[in-house]
Amino acid sequence: MASKVSAASPAAGYQVTTKFSDSSCYPQYTASLKCLEQHNTDKSKCQEQFDLYKECKKKEREARLERNKTRSLFS
Repeated sequence: MASKVSAASPAAGYQVTTKFSDSSCYPQYTASLKCLEQHNTDKSKCQEQFDLYKECKKKEREARLERNKTRSLFS
């Protein structure tokens, strides 16, 4: 289930993630799926893993937005 996350050129100074598994949140993602498998898709038993993944994605997004603040499309 690998998908392209970014198509930016590394030469342009952008961070490139070519696969979802390269994401810093991949361990939290897989832990969530593993929990669902272990508990027969009972989401209520996996809330902790969901919260950890959600927090990771939030931090990843905030870091990306912060990096993009310093960039200009016209420079």
